[in-house]
Amino acid sequence: MDPGDVEYEPVSVKNVLVEMKDTAELLIDLSYSAVLHGSDEVAAEVLELEERMDVLQLQARMSLLMAARSPEDAEGLAPVLGVVGAAEKISDAAGDIAKIVLQDIGVPEAMRAAIPEAVETVVRGQIDSASDYAGRTLGDLNLETETGVRVIALRRAGDWVANPDRDTTLDADDVVLLRGTETALSPVYETVTGDTYTPPDSVPSSIDDLDRAVDSIVLMKNMSELAVDLAYGSVLFDSEGVAEEVVELEAEVDALKSRFEAWVLRAAGRVEDPITLRGLVHLASATEVISDAALEISEGVLRGLDTHPVVAAAVEESDEVIVRVGVRAGSHLAGASLGELEVKTETGMRVIAVRRGDGDWVVSPGPRTTVHPGDVLIAKGTRAGATRLAELTGDEDPFD
Repeated sequence: MDPGDVEYEPVSVKNVLVEMKDTAELLIDLSYSAVLHGSDEVAAEVLELEERMDVLQLQARMSLLMAARSPEDAEGLAPVLGVVGAAEKISDAAGDIAKIVLQDIGVPEAMRAAIPEAVETVVRGQIDSASDYAGRTLGDLNLETETGVRVIALRRAGDWVANPDRDTTLDADDVVLLRGTETALSPVYETVTGDTYTPPDSVPSSIDDLDRAVDSIVLMKNMSELAVDLAYGSVLFDSEGVAEEVVELEAEVDALKSRFEAWVLRAAGRVEDPITLRGLVHLASATEVISDAALEISEGVLRGLDTHPVVAAAVEESDEVIVRVGVRAGSHLAGASLGELEVKTETGMRVIAVRRGDGDWVVSPGPRTTVHPGDVLIAKGTRAGATRLAELTGDEDPFD
């Protein structure tokens, strides 16, 4: 649909915000995966979703303008407009990242070596009519538990389903987006499509400054994605503490970008064709925009403005919640590793970051990450799972 064809019609602002949030988060995943794996197909899906986001933001803005009838209304709705604008910026940044692939701007081959440390692989596949998955629900397949691969979205007859749940049926010809490790993805992709999955080749770099630049891009991506998660969490729980974490992350991304620029400039003198570094520069700029957008989402909370009920309801309607859980001395988790207590299995919560007592961050911690008293865990999952996680850490209220 061309955004120019959009006319005002009564819509549920809450439903539009829910779709914008889910779409923004999906776009971050897809855009980076498109670059790291050099996938034109995934990059094209990003641009389609970006067009959908353009329509959603217009619908949201028109509805909010119609709702403002007094200074009090304007004050209450201003943070909502901020959330809408921030989601649109994330969408635009994701589109810019996808164009690195589609316009053949390119990135150094060293980026391929960073794939395992950067993100789980996301691949696009179309369900073959002969697939064992065709006609079955995700709950029936129990796909994530059985294989470690998650269906993060699917497209059916041009319509997107973000965050499909256990009741979602996979139909023949659906386009599905799968996320997981390359080892786990290979058999699932083959079952879905009937084709063999071929991962991209990794080519390590021999230039130290380029390696540092690539590492910093990976960390910037992880921190920006975390900042978006926390920003929505701060709005949901009207938590100034979580919003302040977003401020810290945004400042760290800015500092990383500054160091990154120095490393790229030094590396440019030692690569055969400096033009091949353009993609890294584009990627860093877009990543900074995403972290800035996260700060905009949480700005209302930081300025002491009450979260508008429609925003809180929209964030709460998401399948997953974000919680900030403190680790108390003497708790089950204090001094243990995340894998040792099988935190993800036992609680259903994914710990997406650990803020140490000295202020340092561990982004995307793994099973070997040890948790210490005074650490703060940032976790994503269900409300019931958050309560179980709090029991392990000794935190009385994970939703505070």
